[in-house]
Amino acid sequence: MTPVLTQHSSMTHVPRISDDMTVEVALSLMAGAQVDHLVLCDGDDQSTGLVTLARLTLQRNASTYTDQVRLRDLPER
Repeated sequence: MTPVLTQHSSMTHVPRISDDMTVEVALSLMAGAQVDHLVLCDGDDQSTGLVTLARLTLQRNASTYTDQVRLRDLPER
């Protein structure tokens, strides 16, 4: 019998977003997709991590925030 490979259920419907998108675009996508995180991808569409609603909300509420901040420019946590 051949084992079946399955994807973890919490990751099957998580949208992917390019790291050159702005925080505002990511927040809008999260709201539309009704998710609390996105898979972050580089220019080669390779997954580089996750970005969460909580992290983006904190960033947007920071005094240094502008609507031009790109996901790749977020400080490491």
